[in-house]
Amino acid sequence: MQVRRLAGALGAELTGLDLSRPQSSAEINALREALTAHLVVCIPGQALSLDALERLTDELGGRSVTPFVKPLPDRPYVIRVIKEREDALNFANAWHSDLSYLPAPPSYTLLQAHEVPDFGGDTLFQNQYLAFETLSAGLRQALLGLKAVHSAGPAYGTGGILDRVKDKMSMAIEPSKDAYREHAHPAVIRHPDSGRAALYLNPVYTQRFEGWSQPESQALLQHIFHHATNENLTCRVRWSAGMLTVWDNRATQHNALNDYPGQRREMFRTSVAGATPVAA
Repeated sequence: MQVRRLAGALGAELTGLDLSRPQSSAEINALREALTAHLVVCIPGQALSLDALERLTDELGGRSVTPFVKPLPDRPYVIRVIKEREDALNFANAWHSDLSYLPAPPSYTLLQAHEVPDFGGDTLFQNQYLAFETLSAGLRQALLGLKAVHSAGPAYGTGGILDRVKDKMSMAIEPSKDAYREHAHPAVIRHPDSGRAALYLNPVYTQRFEGWSQPESQALLQHIFHHATNENLTCRVRWSAGMLTVWDNRATQHNALNDYPGQRREMFRTSVAGATPVAA
């Protein structure tokens, strides 16, 4: 396996891999080590069947379901991420960590590119370790004692944003009143592999600090979100057909850009089961 860094903050391109076949324990450990070091890895030229994608997901820790998005027929753990040429909106066009509203959010996400536009459609990633470490000492100390309330309701709830714009996109969204459930996680978590402290707040799913009102929370949250997505803390993945990208949701956020009007983009996504976040 050869590793080429994408940016100073995070990200790497891996070559010399064949993920279409079952991976040995040593190969999976090497992939995990690359993820621990770089947080997001893109692996070009992988002709993966959906069976192979699911098998790799199992090798990395086991599959988990993505709520509120209709999966592929007979594949409850695979969702199709699609933007058709006539669509005005794409999926995941805002900074977020996948499924942070669950009691045990996924550890990794795998996204396999099937069809990509001639231009645009890149995904931005951000480093939540650096986002925390570059805050002031006083704010870091304050956040270590806080929990934040996460919910999918504003995005996926009945009458929520995605329900209101469903005529502008081809994603198989399934809005539900269940999306309004709330779960509290530490504002700063300890990564189980690296041991480092990572900010665990994101603009899509973090609603407020536990014990604070929403107006009280928003002023501080907006300051943190602006800080965390500073360009110096990010990298950019430029997709190619066949590329697989894997990222660590416990230490990153991502944002899928919607800058390819009139073009088609199709991908397939799985999630690796995770554990309840632990406070740093």
